[in-house]
Amino acid sequence: MGVSGASGAPIALRVLQGLHAAHAPVALVVSNGAVAVLREECGLTPDALAAYATVTYADTDVGAPIASGSRPSRGMVVVPCSGNTAARIALGFADTLLTRAAQVHLKERRKLIVVPRETPLPTVLLRHLTALSELGVVVLDAAPPYYLHPKSVDDLTSYLAGKVLDQLGVPHELYRGWKSEDP
Repeated sequence: MGVSGASGAPIALRVLQGLHAAHAPVALVVSNGAVAVLREECGLTPDALAAYATVTYADTDVGAPIASGSRPSRGMVVVPCSGNTAARIALGFADTLLTRAAQVHLKERRKLIVVPRETPLPTVLLRHLTALSELGVVVLDAAPPYYLHPKSVDDLTSYLAGKVLDQLGVPHELYRGWKSEDP
């Protein structure tokens, strides 16, 4: 899992908590830009996220095991995914561990999910997201589910994290889908 420097750090935290609750192994990379956003939006440091990961790597460690296609993976998510990170992945730049791991997922044809958090979406970012989609990347827009009648920001965050976990095939109880029966 990569966390980049876009707004949406609470979604990243909730995804990590969901993966941890499902006992899914997680390799975590937090970009330098994400450090400030994580502090601003959650009052947390990367160490707080690391508590939910199996292993953490510095974004500068381009020689880490996750930078190799010979390291198996069930998939990768970049949440939140900044416009800069989406562009670097779409254009093939692999100058950090986060972008290198994403490139490995592309070349190995493994599941890669990006959760962009920009609004409005500038044309250049739309082009990069389209390129990623054409490469088989899941572009999971952080759009709220009004039909579920969320009562709080926490409900919205749980929904978005649950949608990421759905894409990874990880069971969770973060939200109930459309017209789900009450328990």
